[in-house]
Amino acid sequence: MICAAGLATAALAASPVGSTEPPASDRVPELEAAVRAIVNDGSYKSAQVGIAVLDIDTGRLLVASNEHAPLNPASNAKIYTAAVALATLRGDHRYETSLGGTLSGSSVKGDLVLHGHGDPSLTTRDLWAMVDELKTYGVRKVDGDVAVVQDFFDDQTTPPAFDQQPDEWSYFRAPVSAVALNENCITLTLRPSGAGGAAQASFDPPGFVDIDGSVTTGDEGADHVIVMLSGKGQRMNAHLGGTVSSGSRVVRFTKRVEDPTLLAGYALKSVLEGAGIKVTGDVKAGKDRPHVIVRHESAPLSQLLYELGKKSDNFYAEMVFKTLGGEEKKRPASSADAAQLVVDWLDKNGANDKGVVIKNGSGLFDANRVTTWSAVQLLRAVWRDPSLRPEFLAQLSVGGVDGTLHKRFHDPVTRRRVRAKTGTLDDVISLSGYVLAPPGKSPVAFSIIFNGVGGKQDGARHAADKLVELITKRVWKGE
Repeated sequence: MICAAGLATAALAASPVGSTEPPASDRVPELEAAVRAIVNDGSYKSAQVGIAVLDIDTGRLLVASNEHAPLNPASNAKIYTAAVALATLRGDHRYETSLGGTLSGSSVKGDLVLHGHGDPSLTTRDLWAMVDELKTYGVRKVDGDVAVVQDFFDDQTTPPAFDQQPDEWSYFRAPVSAVALNENCITLTLRPSGAGGAAQASFDPPGFVDIDGSVTTGDEGADHVIVMLSGKGQRMNAHLGGTVSSGSRVVRFTKRVEDPTLLAGYALKSVLEGAGIKVTGDVKAGKDRPHVIVRHESAPLSQLLYELGKKSDNFYAEMVFKTLGGEEKKRPASSADAAQLVVDWLDKNGANDKGVVIKNGSGLFDANRVTTWSAVQLLRAVWRDPSLRPEFLAQLSVGGVDGTLHKRFHDPVTRRRVRAKTGTLDDVISLSGYVLAPPGKSPVAFSIIFNGVGGKQDGARHAADKLVELITKRVWKGE
């Protein structure tokens, strides 16, 4: 756990909504009234609400309430991960995954080594492309094992706080590893046959899951598929049961794996054999880094970050987060090192605050604590840095257009003018980002975080949206 040190702020008189108050010349009565209405709403009397709205050009708070209260940001933690990743790795950073070994005629003599540096986007299709390239060297046999080298990351595959829900098999709780494949998840595909027959079942990535049992093809109607997963050494076993409708074309189920250490290795062996390359050995963990034969590079980081800002992908966030430690510290990457780098960046850019706690990069579970003051200071620092602003802004959801905001901010006043990151947990609603401005006016950074709103998430989300709409109207007034 990394705690941020407190920073001194200007001493300002207490406002009617229990917060620091901007100078009289900067006060915005309509925003103050809106914030007061949220804070005094009886629906949230047992909740904690932090709000900060900041003029980016001047750096002055337009309105704030409990902006220094440490709160669980949920997926708003991803703006911290994205900002520091762009500042540390830069947007043109590409993750490399390689196949290495010793070529001898048509064989790889000894082990074929799969080595990675934390690419969150590697897929089975990429393995096929790498194997196709291997074949161009005339390789038709691996005279040894498939060895997977995971040493760019430490051996902690469960991100911080993910152990709070150990029995959750959904994809959003996937483990991390330096060589990861298909977001360290497995996908079952079922293709119905004739009524009464067994549906065709297969897993992607291939070679990692053994199947027992079967799913029966039933009459038209609802699917009732049973998938029970269990460990089988460093592989997995799936017990299948139930029925799938004969009217279903293809049915898919995606679940996380338990141990990702050799997932990509088993898939690679299956792909090699599918491509006609014989593997005489097995799959194992490796340590050596032999001569590289084939390299695969990911899309640039600036593009990968779309998965954080627009899609709120937890796996991508934790992989990018952990990478920070390995790239900067030059040792096996750890989440603790990454968290320290985030705090260091906050310190350097005046965005630290007392009570800020950074544990993981996704905001999943009860892990991080941030303040809305810290969030808007981060947003201002990024905006004012021309090397960060374009790529950071591009990965945020566009109001009324895409990502997690595609169904919000459709009004012409807000559409395309709001760029923000959403956050949702059982009792958390958060929204942080920017209201863009017309020429000659200052854009605005905002952060709104509700904690303790279990069962009232829709109301909190609506209240946040209405406040952002009011901010947008103020910025664009007189357009």
